[in-house]
Amino acid sequence: MQAGMAVGNLASAIGLHAEDAALVAELKAGSEEAFAQLIAHYRQPLYSLIARSVQDPADAADITQDVFIKVFRNIGSFHGDSTLRTWLYRIALHEASNQRRWWSRHKRQEITIDSPGEDEEGEETFCLGDTLMDGHGSPFDHAAQSEVRERVEAALRQVPEAFRTVVVLREIEGMAYEEIAEILNVNLGTVKSRLRRGRDALKTFLLADGCTSSYGQTAAISAGQAHTTALPAMHREVA
Repeated sequence: MQAGMAVGNLASAIGLHAEDAALVAELKAGSEEAFAQLIAHYRQPLYSLIARSVQDPADAADITQDVFIKVFRNIGSFHGDSTLRTWLYRIALHEASNQRRWWSRHKRQEITIDSPGEDEEGEETFCLGDTLMDGHGSPFDHAAQSEVRERVEAALRQVPEAFRTVVVLREIEGMAYEEIAEILNVNLGTVKSRLRRGRDALKTFLLADGCTSSYGQTAAISAGQAHTTALPAMHREVA
């Protein structure tokens, strides 16, 4: 039975790589339809990942668009050494890292009415959960789940970036350890260590926030809404 499952997984992987190869070939040929297909498939998960990786989630839409611009311009340099998804996520995390560096140098000096506030300890009080929407359930259920998601998002934002990235990729994006290691260019032991420390940190922040309900249930609610973050329409031309 296990052998049968292994063969099935291998067949699925081969099929996925074949789809990647076909899509990449069309992208390299300049197919607008292929590029639209790429955006339709990856735009929301990449946006969700970036929003959880930068200081100000309001920047996520523009960064997501920048990622696709880079993909459009550099698809010729993709040689299939990794999966297409791994390559895209690597670019997204690189762009998010660039944004964090820019933010640390410039954005902190700006004070506007729309800027995230800070408490007396200098901790940012903005919650990505403010933008999460759930279209199901009663108004009471929606309010309760919205509050939980806000707490989880706020706690997640306090987790150190290196650990937070692994938690998002594993717990929200559902990636395998091997793919995470490839995206981050680290070994499996490092991925597992960061994931464990990220989970512990997230649990600590949730308990400190007074979230005494089941940690697993709380995280699951947030993860279940991972890709329902409001995604603004792209407004610039990709060229």
